[in-house]
Amino acid sequence: MTHTDSQTALNLSGPHRAAFDEPLALACGQTLEHYELVYETYGTLNEQRSNAVLVCHALGGNHHAAGFHEGDRKPGWWDKHIGPGKSIDTDRFFVISLNNLGGCHGSTGPNAINPATGKLWGPEFPMMTVPDWVHSQARLADHLGIERFAAVIGGSLGGMQVQTWAILYPDRIANAIVIASTPRLSAQNIAFNEVARQAIRSDPDFHEGWYYQHDTRPRHGLKLARMIGHITYLSEAAMGRKFGRDLRSALNFGYDVEFEIESYLRYQGNNFSNSFDANTYLLMTKALDYFDPARDHNGDLAATFAKSQCRFLIISFSSDWRFTPARSREIVEALVEADKRVSYVNIESPHGHDAFLLPDERYETVLKNFLSHAMAAPSDDTHHHNRGNDHAAS
Repeated sequence: MTHTDSQTALNLSGPHRAAFDEPLALACGQTLEHYELVYETYGTLNEQRSNAVLVCHALGGNHHAAGFHEGDRKPGWWDKHIGPGKSIDTDRFFVISLNNLGGCHGSTGPNAINPATGKLWGPEFPMMTVPDWVHSQARLADHLGIERFAAVIGGSLGGMQVQTWAILYPDRIANAIVIASTPRLSAQNIAFNEVARQAIRSDPDFHEGWYYQHDTRPRHGLKLARMIGHITYLSEAAMGRKFGRDLRSALNFGYDVEFEIESYLRYQGNNFSNSFDANTYLLMTKALDYFDPARDHNGDLAATFAKSQCRFLIISFSSDWRFTPARSREIVEALVEADKRVSYVNIESPHGHDAFLLPDERYETVLKNFLSHAMAAPSDDTHHHNRGNDHAAS
């Protein structure tokens, strides 16, 4: 499909903006009196408003999930899976993708104006949690007149939002697709996030988060944070296959770029540091760290999902060491114990955590087959786990 074909097929009209004046009470104890959410839609909402699908983004994502806008060199971050005839078929579904609160691509966040001061929020923007995002997403659904989603889908941090939807709004979601995610971070994952945050906070240009006022940005720290994160998104096999120990040039016995992997990481870090906000990165990684819905149920994940009514599809990837398949199986086992309808697939992939963003024939087939029943009328035994029809695969 050409650039023009993709743009026409998805009928991109540009981002939309929804403003909310109803105060949003946050888990941190603060309240957002006013806020805006930027979102895109793909496909057409049917008369019954029963075909809406919400896509929740991960750490570095935003509202632009698919298609091209004028001037874009690359399509949206999940373009491989959203569109006519694709895994998330816009000929059937009305797909919504938004930029979460605290983001840096249009929704209210650290780089937006604080109406109380008339200045940028900066580091004074309140801490966010995954439930905060889900509550704001529910208000966006109200704004769009959508009472119940056919499906809520997300990978990584997006998968945490999907779990939270099933827990907090059980009657507003028919299907939950949790991809390459986890019920909570391990100590190792929290450690990676803390090193990334310290890389940002120790940058001389950070200025305690007030870098906007100094007409600068902590690009070096954000570059290092992204490089650290990117290492964890790739598998050893994928990194070895793509780069190995290949040299970019002859050995110079110094600290300039010599190996291809060094060049790649610096390139990724530089690009990210020019397009993402450091305060947003700090907020997002903290939201990852805080996520632990079972905490309110004495660590009992099955009890946490007790009121969920939807069908679940849990997908993991064999080489993902950031959120390993074992973490997905924790979710599956909890859902089975809670007598919920759950399907699980572990996809063989060499691409590590990033596999959830990439095309893969089996991955696409699993998504498409599961979603083919997304708008089916709920059965009378909605609350019972139908082990005969669901499946688990490894």
